[in-house]
Amino acid sequence: MATLFERLGRPPSAKVQPHKDPAQKLLDWLQHWAKPTVCTREILIYGPSCTRNRENAINAAEVLVRHGWLVPSKLHRRDMHKWQIVRKPIVHPTIAT
Repeated sequence: MATLFERLGRPPSAKVQPHKDPAQKLLDWLQHWAKPTVCTREILIYGPSCTRNRENAINAAEVLVRHGWLVPSKLHRRDMHKWQIVRKPIVHPTIAT
């Protein structure tokens, strides 16, 4: 039987999930988003916590644009961003696919 002090010296046995990329977290969140489009404001309010910063939200969305998961929409204001969500029939989508 190990003592309390020996048990405290051991690393935890529970597996820690690896750090996910903010773009991957945004893609996972978009799979549950009911609307066909998403704008920066909606990502900031309802999106994953890692994209609650305007710069992080736009950067993550631009990664998804490059990989074909989002399509930018034309808007009348330069400071607004809105994207059309591309729905693909994939069970657990990743950025690379």
